[in-house]
Order: sequence, then C-alpha cells, then structure tokens
Amino acid sequence: MSLLYIIIVVVVVLVILGAILGPIFSGRRRSGRLHDQFGGAEYDRTVETMGSEKKAQTELGERRKHVGTLSIRPLSTSERERYLADWTAVQAKFVDQPGQATVEADHLIMEVMQLRAYPVSDFEQRAADISVSYPTLVSNYRAARAIAIKNERHQADTEELRKALIYYRSLFDELLKTETVAPEKKEKK
Repeated sequence: MSLLYIIIVVVVVLVILGAILGPIFSGRRRSGRLHDQFGGAEYDRTVETMGSEKKAQTELGERRKHVGTLSIRPLSTSERERYLADWTAVQAKFVDQPGQATVEADHLIMEVMQLRAYPVSDFEQRAADISVSYPTLVSNYRAARAIAIKNERHQADTEELRKALIYYRSLFDELLKTETVAPEKKEKK
C-alpha cells in the first residue's frame, strides 16, 4: 500500500510540475522563434515599445497574421526593369540634389510596395509589414525615414542623406526580387 501511495504522489507531483513548467517552456520556445524570425533588433525594439515581452510577442504574432492575409506579389520582369531604371535616375540625382534624391527614393519604395500589394498609407504599418519578411532591413528603413523627415525640415546633412539612400537601396533591392517572400508558416500550438 505504501508503494502505491508513493507512486500516486510521484505521478501527481509530475503532473503538477508539467502543468506549471509546460507553459513556461512553451513561452520560451515561442519567444525564441519570434526572436529568430524578427531578428534580435526588431524583437527587442518591439519589447521596448510595447513595454513587455508578452505584449511584444502578441504584436509580432499579429504582424505575421496581417501580412499572411495580404496578397503580396512579385514584380514582373518589365516592372522590375522600370524600377531599376528609376532607381538609377534617383542615384544620379543625388550628386546635385541629395535632398530631392532622398525624397524620390522614399516615394519609389512606397510605389514598389503598393504595386506589390503592401498597404502604404501609414509609415508604421509599412514598417511593421516589412518587419515580417525583411526583419534585418526594417531598422534601416526606420532610420532612412527619420533622415527623410529631417530632410523635410532642411536639417539633414549630405552624409545623413547618403546613409538614407543606402538604407533605402537595401530595402529596394529586396522588394525588387522576383520571388515572393512569404512570412513564416503559422505557429503550431
């Protein structure tokens, strides 16, 4: 009888430990997957912005779901060639008009995003959507946008504008790729 009692106690203790530790390890696993998908910088930025890791994880999960509902499409070869030519013109303009070239680079990014079926009306939404498929580029996109705002106020110097153009170019190159970049498959629960 005492052996049976010990077995029952051990089983109950294991069940209780499983009920307590299971969600903890599951949350850490989810946190790790989101950290990997969104890159450390974007994950950390979202945690800081949201005020807690749990809220950040919810936000990042919502981003994934939102982008999953979009019908993002690749550019056709002719569209891609046209935008590459437009970018070449923007870069050439930078020599004489760096401020205007930066404005045009920003507009070109939005135009390509819109053509590919990203919503473009709000910068924060654009950045959130980009973070799903291009997590390593979104911080550069935000930095370029900050410089573009400084440029609108005539407060950006040529070096800052050069950096903005480089940041825009890295995202532009990714947006012009011919294959569609799909968000990570839905998480198993």
